[in-house]
Amino acid sequence: MDRADIVHHNFLRRVRDGDLPPVGPLPAKEARLDGAALLSIFRAQVLSRQLDRISRKMQAAGQGFYTIGSSGHEGNAAIAAALRPTDPAFLHYRDAAFQIARAAQVEGQDPLTDMLLSFACAADDPISGGRHKVLGSKALNIPPQTSTIASHLPKAVGAAYSIGLARRVPPIAAQYPADAVVACSFGDASLNHSTAQGALNTAGWTSYQNVPLPLIFICEDNGIGISTKSPAGWVAANLQARPGLEYISCNGLDIVETYAAATRAAQIARARKKPAILHTRCIRLYGHAGADVEAAYRPKSEIEAIEAQDPLIHTAARLIAEGAASQDDILKLYQDIEAQTSRTSEEIVTRPHLKTAAQVMRSILPPERTVPRINAPSDAERAERFGVADMRAMDAPQPMNKLINLGLCDLMLSYPEIVMMGEDIGRKGGVYGITKGLQTRFGEARMIDTLLDEQSILGLAIGTAHNGFVPMPEIQFLAYLHNAEDQIRGEAATLPFFSNGQFSNPMVLRIAGLGYQRGFGGHFHNDNSLAVLRDIPGIVIGVPSDGAEAVRMYREAVRLAREEQRVVVMIEPIALYPMRDLHEDGDGGWMRTYPDRAETAPLGKVTVNGQGDDLAIVTFGNGVYLCEQARPDIKADLRVVDLRWLAPLATEAVLDAVKGCKRVLIVDECRRTGGQNEALMALFSEHLDVPIARYTAEDSFIATGPAYGATLPNRDGIIRAANALLNP
Repeated sequence: MDRADIVHHNFLRRVRDGDLPPVGPLPAKEARLDGAALLSIFRAQVLSRQLDRISRKMQAAGQGFYTIGSSGHEGNAAIAAALRPTDPAFLHYRDAAFQIARAAQVEGQDPLTDMLLSFACAADDPISGGRHKVLGSKALNIPPQTSTIASHLPKAVGAAYSIGLARRVPPIAAQYPADAVVACSFGDASLNHSTAQGALNTAGWTSYQNVPLPLIFICEDNGIGISTKSPAGWVAANLQARPGLEYISCNGLDIVETYAAATRAAQIARARKKPAILHTRCIRLYGHAGADVEAAYRPKSEIEAIEAQDPLIHTAARLIAEGAASQDDILKLYQDIEAQTSRTSEEIVTRPHLKTAAQVMRSILPPERTVPRINAPSDAERAERFGVADMRAMDAPQPMNKLINLGLCDLMLSYPEIVMMGEDIGRKGGVYGITKGLQTRFGEARMIDTLLDEQSILGLAIGTAHNGFVPMPEIQFLAYLHNAEDQIRGEAATLPFFSNGQFSNPMVLRIAGLGYQRGFGGHFHNDNSLAVLRDIPGIVIGVPSDGAEAVRMYREAVRLAREEQRVVVMIEPIALYPMRDLHEDGDGGWMRTYPDRAETAPLGKVTVNGQGDDLAIVTFGNGVYLCEQARPDIKADLRVVDLRWLAPLATEAVLDAVKGCKRVLIVDECRRTGGQNEALMALFSEHLDVPIARYTAEDSFIATGPAYGATLPNRDGIIRAANALLNP
């Protein structure tokens, strides 16, 4: 017999026979729970259990596609009862009872139907639209989490931070109430993941400085992660030793004790604005998932001992002891919900599914939204904020670093919802001074100096975006992104997809990167690989080639984030930050004047320099600078096409830009393998009937010292590649 059926029959038998465990010492009345509240929690627990059972049957019949259940964790229904439905909750995948209990607090909810639709991957699943089985609900303030580890915790910290931030940075159309508490839950095995440790550390670091952070970490400790047990006492020892965090533990099998502990945690977070850790001890029933044969790594005696601690048995005992229900009442409620679940599932499995690529991909991009247009400051306001020196600088040619600084200042002045966060971006102004002076002009609340943890920086950005801000996080160097890339791939970019466009976390991520730094940093500070970003569906990637283009692109990037809710990644070429000259010292050939405020660089458009038809050179970033250096020594009429936006690749604009050219040369400062050149070669091979060549960086890391450019394209190499194509 399936273990789920064994647990089911044991529950019925034990309630019928009165074979019940003793109840905890805390009376329900002292926890401020009456009989109706106890019964409401129990209903949520029972429905969660019956959904677990039916999901296994649906999968066995080929009608369902997910069996990681919540059985053993049903005590989290009591946590939901202690919180408000307006408190955002980032939930562990075993928290169905939490969502069901919260649904009982909001009128018009039908968690039974909603969850069965999700199990069946039905197209009318109200949270994911049939794309995945996830917990989540817009009406219940539960964003969907697809993480099986703890990568949702950094953004929960960010969301909690944003609640206090919204009071310090008005006027913001905040999504959360000013007294909201953020809840995030995870398992004991996930505690060991770097994202959990980073989130706990960041929360403690923040709270230690008395910064408001209304947050509850909920560690649901069932003692095992798939087949690997948590060492006895490890979780408590780990969680108790956290400065800045208040630790509370409870027996998750006892709903009264759990409710009381959750109420205390909520009071700490809501009234004192301090983060709390709620460590709930629970059990796991049926193994990790339907396909997991627990008997392969756990002795039968241990499995049976765990099953004997079924939380539904404990709640039944509590109901009877408190006089909230009789044995017959409990059995009837359980069996009625079982029958209702079975009946509803029979209808749900007939619902249509997604069938086409277009249907699946419809929610990769979030829907556009109506937002206030630019808050164009007056000339007087700009003059006051910029100061005399910077106002004068706008009228004279400047290098890229200065123009980006001016452009960011203009954007922050125009959009009060923009907040920036990163290592050293405030007082210092960033490693390269790009954000210099912005903290003085806009305050510490909008220019946030973070701790040194890229996961937490991006989590802060995602969390603040949930609450109505437009974050502009900075990662100091492109190579550092790899420490936290899943916050973009697995969290920010997937949220619209798995929520059917109901949730989004728009942002403009700034990263200093690419190569050509003379003698500094080697491969750790010179990283010319964009492959980690290029295959993430839905994100926008931009690489400016000069200061004026950078300003125009940032204006478009902010528009994309505000109006289209997009995740935009801007890679700023470090080597071009200070670049002034093009051909010889003092010529000022690469400095630009600050663009008029109406100028932008629209997504889907490219820049074409020249009109020659002998050769089109297609490139971006540093490549544009090098190609313009090489232009005088290429004996042909040529045009240089600056891609600007690498993703999504503007295929029509690119093809139009090279139209009529007799030859095409691709110059890619990134590696030959995984670089943009691969996509361009494919595009041109499919659509053009002219000679095509590419000149790229080697598949190598970048060296420090005199060999800094040895593996990268250079001016002379471009000339050779162009002449070889012109004179085969």
